[in-house]
Amino acid sequence: MRCEAGRGQAGRAGKKGGLGSAIAAEVEAEVERLIGAGVVEDFQAIETEARRVALQIMGQAIAHRLNADHSDARGPHLPCACGGEARFAGRRRKTFTTALGPLTLERAWYHCDSCHNGFSPRDRALGMEDTFLSPAALRMIGIAAARTSFEGTSALLRELAGLSVAPKTVERHAEALGREIAGDEYRVIEPEPCDTSTLYLGLDGTGVPARKTEVVGREGKQPDGSAKTREAKIAVVWSAETADKDGCPVRDPGSATYNAAIETIATRDTDTEPPPFARRVLREAERRGFDTAQRRVILGDGAPWIWNFADEHFPDAIQIVDIFHAKGHLFEVAKAIYGIGSEIGGRWARKRREELDEGRVDEVIDALRSYAETCEEARKNAEYFSSNRERMNYPKFKAMGLCVASGVVEGGCKNIVGARLKQGGMRWTVNGANAIIALRCAVESNRFDDFWERRAGANA
Repeated sequence: MRCEAGRGQAGRAGKKGGLGSAIAAEVEAEVERLIGAGVVEDFQAIETEARRVALQIMGQAIAHRLNADHSDARGPHLPCACGGEARFAGRRRKTFTTALGPLTLERAWYHCDSCHNGFSPRDRALGMEDTFLSPAALRMIGIAAARTSFEGTSALLRELAGLSVAPKTVERHAEALGREIAGDEYRVIEPEPCDTSTLYLGLDGTGVPARKTEVVGREGKQPDGSAKTREAKIAVVWSAETADKDGCPVRDPGSATYNAAIETIATRDTDTEPPPFARRVLREAERRGFDTAQRRVILGDGAPWIWNFADEHFPDAIQIVDIFHAKGHLFEVAKAIYGIGSEIGGRWARKRREELDEGRVDEVIDALRSYAETCEEARKNAEYFSSNRERMNYPKFKAMGLCVASGVVEGGCKNIVGARLKQGGMRWTVNGANAIIALRCAVESNRFDDFWERRAGANA
């Protein structure tokens, strides 16, 4: 790379057409040189090299302009955040990782004798205070880390953007960004217009592999009764105004928004306000205008905490147990009574399933109770179907044009939590998991850009 010659070219072109013309001229000259020297011999290689050259030259030009501008030295003294007065301590160099590659800037530096801390006004103005990452580089990390592992994000940044960011650095900044999003989610509730007749609220929980320190003393499903996971609860709001060829409601594209965390929803006698996850669900419902919808439906797998929440906060909502979850219970009972793979057990389960489809829930309950004394699984499910009888009136719900399956919620558990946090070898702290879950929810709910605009405005 002809750095010195390039600077001369940039300077001459800059006098005629500004910075953009200077960069274009230097990129063109550099690519012509590479082609002429036989460095690149096919179009793909030319594209790759041209991109690298363009970014490097642009970074050099920006650094040159910023370093020549000393207006960030705003006098001999500036107020410090501690309340003291910081004095000008010269100019200091720092290399930042940016979308253009490494960028070394010389910035005015102020030091406070009261708190013994220093700061750079330019770092603050550029949104790079207390970090070596530019906002664009941090945004790349956030979007990539929401979708893949920290190691995968590091590799993607290197492959697609030419940025060298270590996995541990990705982890630190992605989790910090997730915590920012979580805080922003608490502060900012911008109700979205509800332009559909029916809104669905789905609730569920899924295990997140946790570090040993996070499960000490907790009961779980291991043979010794211990736990290896912590439960992340998820709330999904969506609409389904369209139907498939069979007339079954189908989730409207882009309508699903997610909110999740490893939080409790259990209420203690001493609580004066709803527990953390209940507050989270209420915020999501308010944001989506759930209360303003003509029809409100709550879908779940039958877990008592779901219906306790629904009864307390949305007593007028229609409650539906996911039909496939209910049918799954019947096949589990069949296996417990007749054994795995039994033909008679399969016929028994199919008959109960038909009864369920036809709304004959009492017959299902009677069949289960007939085995209650000899089969614990049948006894437990007789209670399960009895307590959820009204939530299993599937012919009625279908006639109303309502969803009776919580595939959107199950998909949320798998997509929001499972696909990102349950990869091989992963073990999470609660704080780390919640940060990445918040980041992923923002990206998958199409709210990341709104958050980023608020963040940029706050740092301006």
